[in-house]
Amino acid sequence: MANPLDSLLHLAADPTAWAALATLVVMEVVLGIDNLIFISIITNKLPADQQSRARRIGIGLALILRLALLGTVAWIVHLTEPVFEIFGKGFSWRDLILIAGGLFLLWKATKEIHHSVDPSPEEKLGSQVALGFGSAIVQILVLDLVFSIDSIITAVGMTEHVAIMVVAVLAAVTVMLIAADPLSRFIAANPTVVMLALGFLIMIGMTLLAEGFGAHVPKGYIYTAMAFSAGVEVLNMLARRRKRGKSSKGAA
Repeated sequence: MANPLDSLLHLAADPTAWAALATLVVMEVVLGIDNLIFISIITNKLPADQQSRARRIGIGLALILRLALLGTVAWIVHLTEPVFEIFGKGFSWRDLILIAGGLFLLWKATKEIHHSVDPSPEEKLGSQVALGFGSAIVQILVLDLVFSIDSIITAVGMTEHVAIMVVAVLAAVTVMLIAADPLSRFIAANPTVVMLALGFLIMIGMTLLAEGFGAHVPKGYIYTAMAFSAGVEVLNMLARRRKRGKSSKGAA
């Protein structure tokens, strides 16, 4: 039987393994952006003293789920096998999970946009309706599961070494933990960014639906569109800040 330590040392000395690790870390971090945006929007609706704890729990659940799924890689691979057909199109468990996750994201983002555009009478009076802590965690867990399965299946297609996948997941989750609070504060302080983030969630939900129905959407297109939209919003924010600065100087 091969010594696990010898196997790890062999991987550490293999340049191909390092290249695969770097690629996987980048992929996991990029895929984690979707999850992090959702977690930020959900936890910002909680009372202030619960937000940071909910974010840590949500990201911790994502880590536990991904590590648990890595322990069942052989089973995860079989999730891509068709289990039934409709009009000649085969659907696997992965397809059904992506479709369910996409529908959930579309429902949640549309509901949040409706609340922002046409708030309830209580919100119009200035009192924010807080989300229940347990409800927030359940919603985060649902999306964690969808993103985790998609992430692990993608990782399996890039490398056969579970150790590399584990290190990549740990690195990505560490980045998410570091970025969670600053991103949430930034979203909360900029209402227009909230709407942009909800638009991202709708786009991600539609992408999950398309993937579930067998239409592959290159991730590069999605993240390029997100980066372009974010860049335009940054320019708008800078323009609004300069206008406010000129107005304050004029008033003085």
